Amino acid sequence: MPKLPRITAAQAIKVVKKYGFKLVRQSGSHKIFRKGTQRITIPYHAGKILHPKIVKNIIDTLEISNEEFIKNL
Repeated sequence: MPKLPRITAAQAIKVVKKYGFKLVRQSGSHKIFRKGTQRITIPYHAGKILHPKIVKNIIDTLEISNEEFIKNL
């Protein structure tokens, strides 16, 4: 299993949108995406790297492998 990638919020949002999630609202610096009953919250700070736990949470919610996530960056 490859290591989790170090990505920015903009890169994460690009992948999340590829999987059909839509931006439903923003609360401060957090963008909230929804698809059906699933929800992903991404803290958006331009140019900052996301914490690995947040990246892992996104991958788990998308129900994809690390390799597939990296391929879609």
